Amino acid sequence: MLLDLSEKVRLSKLSSTVGIADQVTRLREASQQVVDFSAGRATEDTPSYIVEAAVEAMKSGDTHQTMAKGTTLFRSACANKLERDNKIIADPEREIIATMGVKQGLTIALLSLLNPGDEVIVENPCFVSYHQLIAYSGGISVPVPIRPENQFRWDKAELEASITSKTKAILFNSPHNPTGVVHSREDLQLIADVAIKYNLYVITDEVYERMIWDGNTHLNLASLPGMRERTITVMGLTKSFAMGGWRVGFIYASPTIISYMEKLQQHLITSCNAFVQAGAAVAFGEPPRAEVTSYWQEWQEKCRFATQTLNETPGLSTSMPQGAFYAWTDISALGIPSEVFCKRLLEEMGVAVIPGVSFGSIGEGHIRITCVKSWQEMEDGIFRIKTFVEKL
Repeated sequence: MLLDLSEKVRLSKLSSTVGIADQVTRLREASQQVVDFSAGRATEDTPSYIVEAAVEAMKSGDTHQTMAKGTTLFRSACANKLERDNKIIADPEREIIATMGVKQGLTIALLSLLNPGDEVIVENPCFVSYHQLIAYSGGISVPVPIRPENQFRWDKAELEASITSKTKAILFNSPHNPTGVVHSREDLQLIADVAIKYNLYVITDEVYERMIWDGNTHLNLASLPGMRERTITVMGLTKSFAMGGWRVGFIYASPTIISYMEKLQQHLITSCNAFVQAGAAVAFGEPPRAEVTSYWQEWQEKCRFATQTLNETPGLSTSMPQGAFYAWTDISALGIPSEVFCKRLLEEMGVAVIPGVSFGSIGEGHIRITCVKSWQEMEDGIFRIKTFVEKL
């Protein structure tokens, strides 16, 4: 009889977002017509000028391994991006490392910080992979509610009450998936005050930083006084540049933390893909071109369309997201658990959305709808949701 497999993996859960998206793929392969509002995957192609840079890199022979930290070209582009967009001066040689997307970046960030049994505070609700990545890294996730009555923001007393002698770090996401909240300076100062008071690291997931709507402003936590050395900033191009399949991003952190990540990189993946970094360097190395900003404008309008249309349906309540591209919809008035609602919606109407409880207990009574699909899909899918609710 073979020995047992990994207990950590056995006890972990499948990703609801990826899992439901995979289910949609299987249904479509079986010729079923499904509107997919599950995973946050834009329908648009990667902008052509980015693709052309990567293709040119491949044609010129840039198909070999790079330094574990990434190419000098890409890291310099990331430093340019930080200075241009975030008003942060970063040393590309000592403070930046290339990653294969944000999830891999979060993984090496957690592995760099955690010893067995260390605790990491996360939001409840939060992105579905946080709990599993923390567990795989030997840590324990401690969910702290961000409550609807507090506009899905942390309460300082509740946040401090969650801290123990084993607390090592805080992990949060802004703009926030799934609620669409953009953390204000006041929100970030609250986190900074707690981190400094209790000597904690903070990992900030900023994959949605360019998706900021209606006059809201994104601010990086590392720019606050006292936070540069204790903040790990994880950024990527997956969402903002429609580059989900490229799997590329970067981390900005102190030289000491980056040196730990470099060791991990050497052993875990060797390096990110060379030609992918070439394309990403063009994306980050200059201000976004019109081809990109037009995507963002379209996504904002799709979020507005979904919000306004869903709010016309009795039993549904949706606020326009401040950032990211999800319609976080309150279905609690219907009296149906979110998982049951989503299962029936897919079976009866052919629409895939994510149950709010997948993101944490506070997410119960909500569903998450991705708003970066084609206009035809948006209109068809939202109409099917309205029809489904009206028949309940």
